[in-house]
Amino acid sequence: MRSEPTPPPPHGDRLQPRRSLAVCALIGVAVMAALDEIVFHQVLHWHHFYDRSTPGIALLSDGLLHTGELLALVAGFVLFADLRRRRALVPGHAWAGFFLGLGGFQLFDGVIDHKLLRLHQVRYGVDVAPYDWAWNLAGCVLLLLGIALALRAARRSPDRSERA
Repeated sequence: MRSEPTPPPPHGDRLQPRRSLAVCALIGVAVMAALDEIVFHQVLHWHHFYDRSTPGIALLSDGLLHTGELLALVAGFVLFADLRRRRALVPGHAWAGFFLGLGGFQLFDGVIDHKLLRLHQVRYGVDVAPYDWAWNLAGCVLLLLGIALALRAARRSPDRSERA
C-alpha cells in the first residue's frame, strides 16, 4: 500500500520544521531559566546569578536573568502562535527543540556559568561535586532526549526537501 504525500497546509503556507525546532528551543531555554531562577535562586536560596559581589548586585543579577527569561518566553510564545496560526508548526521538531533548549540551558549554566566563568556555584557550604554531577547529567539527559527527538522527527518528515 502506497501512502499519499501529505497535502500542503491551507493558504499556501508550508510546514517549517527548522523554525518549529528553533522557536521551541527558545521556549525551552526560557522555561529552564525560569525553573532555575524560581527553584534555586528564590525558593532554596542556594545562589544568585552573579554571586561575586554585594547582595544588592546579586539580586540585580537575578532580576536581569528573570527579565531575560520572561522576554524569551513571551517572544517564543508569540513565534509559536504565529507558526500555529499559519499551520506551519511541525510538532515532532517542536518537541525536539523544547528539550534541546532545556538541556542546552542546563548544560551551558553548569559548564560555562559555574565552572568557566565562575559566576556562581549550584550551592555553597557543601561539597559541590555531587551537585555539579547531578546538574550537568540532568542537562545531558535533556539534551540527548532532544537530539533523539530531532533525529526521529527528521526521519518522519513527510517532505525532506522542505527543511525551511
